This record gives sequence, C-alpha cells and structure tokens, in this order.
Amino acid sequence: MTEKKPVPGTGGDHYIPYGERRGAESVVYFTRDLSAEGLRRIFQRVSGNMTGKTGVKLHTGEPHGPNIIPRPWVKELIEKDLPGASIVETNSYYEGGRYTTEQHRETLKVNGWTFCPVDIMDAEGAAPLPVKGGKWFAEMYMGKNLLDYDSLFVLTHFKGHSKGGFGGSDKNIGIGCADGRIGKKMIHTTPGSADMWDISDEEFMERMTESAKAVTDHFGEHISFVNVLRNMSVSCDCEGVAAEPVVTPNIGILASLDILAIDQASVDLVYALDEKDRHALVERIESRHGLRQLTYMKELGMGNDRYHLIDIDNDDREITLQEAVKDVVPFVRED
Repeated sequence: MTEKKPVPGTGGDHYIPYGERRGAESVVYFTRDLSAEGLRRIFQRVSGNMTGKTGVKLHTGEPHGPNIIPRPWVKELIEKDLPGASIVETNSYYEGGRYTTEQHRETLKVNGWTFCPVDIMDAEGAAPLPVKGGKWFAEMYMGKNLLDYDSLFVLTHFKGHSKGGFGGSDKNIGIGCADGRIGKKMIHTTPGSADMWDISDEEFMERMTESAKAVTDHFGEHISFVNVLRNMSVSCDCEGVAAEPVVTPNIGILASLDILAIDQASVDLVYALDEKDRHALVERIESRHGLRQLTYMKELGMGNDRYHLIDIDNDDREITLQEAVKDVVPFVRED
C-alpha cells in the first residue's frame, strides 16, 4: 500500500452485458431445485476440494430473520455431506443481536443453529491475513479462528444490501470473515470519522473485495462457493425482521469454484428477469454502485466474469441466462 491515498474506481452503477466482457470462462452450475436435496446435489459439484477441517461460512442472521437459508437445508447438508464441519461466523460491527459473542450465541439459539458446532471466529480476537495486490490494504484482520481451518465452503444467501448493493460470496467472506472490531472498521470507516458508515460506493466495494481476496488467497484451491437465489429482499439478512418485503422471484442455486463467476452469474440472472421482476433489486444494486464488486474482483485476478452455465437438472446441458429464468414465477412467500 502506497502512502498516497488510493483513488476508487468508477462504473459501479453500470451493468456490463455478457457480450462486452473479455477473457477466460469458468464453470458455474445451476439448479432450479430450491430444497435441501437441490442444495446437496449442487454442492457435490464443488465439494472435491473440501479436505481436512472444514468451515461453512454462512450468514446465520439477526434474531428471527425471515430470509436466511433454511436451517433444515443446512442441517441435512452438514450431517450427510460435511460431517465434522463447523459453521463459522464473526461478530457484527454494529450493536445488535450479534455484537458481542454472548449476544451472538443467544441469537444462534433463537435462530436454531444448534445442530452442529458454530465457531464465532473472533470470540478471542483477530489475526491479520495479507492482501496481495491491494490498493487500500496490505493486510486485513480476520477472526483469528479462521486460521484453524483447512478448507472453507462459502454458502451464501444472495440478496440485496444497503451498503454493497448486493450480498453474494464476495460480501459473505469479505465482511463476514473480518473480525467485528478491527477488520470491519477498516472496511466501513475512515480513520477518525465520527460516522462509522462513511465509506460507500466504489471505495466500499473495493475495500470489501480486498478483504475477500485475503480469504480466497489464504485457502487457495480449498474454497468453494454456493449462492442461493431465494427470498432476495433488497435488504441484507443483517436487517433481520426489518428487511424490506421480498418482491424478486426465486431463481435457483448456483455453485462454482470461482468467486467472481458465481457472483457475476447471480447478478446476470437477476438482470435476465423481466423488468418488473428485477426492478427493485437492480435499483438497489446500481444505486449503491455495487457492480464495482465484480469489476474489481476481475482487476485483482480473483476469477472470470465469463462462464459456462451448466444446468444440472437437465443432463449438464449448457444453457443461456434466459433459459435459466424463463419459468420463474412472481414471488410468493413460503409458509
């Protein structure tokens, strides 16, 4: 990191169509099966690199949060496919149900995350990881227990976000692995500022993405990603019961070994919806300049924004984005 203050990039409010992108292509798997079985089937496509002690990075939500990944899905996945794995989380930067470790553990009980170990990784402090090639950070402070794991499975509820525009795999590890007192402050707050949320737009996306890069670099080949495109409120799960009502249709589940490809495909599927169905989430993404997450991941060499979309429901046929969303139905909340 140089002494001169970095300058944020631009274009976080501009969507780049697939045909205008250049470079190599990764593989992204897709299923419409939003169920425990669907999650298990698609996880199998990216599970081969999970070795040794495995953490499952999951947003477990504020108390009674309505939109988090269903607990029974995760329970079945861990019990049948990842026995011995732990859910991993960190405390929040804001005061609330996950601000202290004691409060966080109570919220975990309220939300029913009691069927496997849950490691609050910053319960006993933070540890720095190097940020290679970053312009904002040379290192990022993570919950120190992250260093105890050999592999990381990033299981993400894809949705909107009040600061990031959208929350995908990038946000799940970039914010979600940073410890609650040092790392998250580095991402959100200019030193000396009285406003803890003063960093926004492209600068915020870049800081968050550099944090995510520290995590992906640390795990190397032993990290996999699944995004669940279900109950996609424009609000993050950190808003709990105060989240905006869901109006975006459910789409399905994606899996990849490439963090950029999976987040790019998730965004592309939203943009592929009819205008009336995508309007709210697209407005949230663009108004927060959230698309800078994607272009900065590409600049940092974190993956590819071009991909083969593989339909595991239909004999692994490669499909278009339009084919993937052609049968979506208007959102109706499940009981």
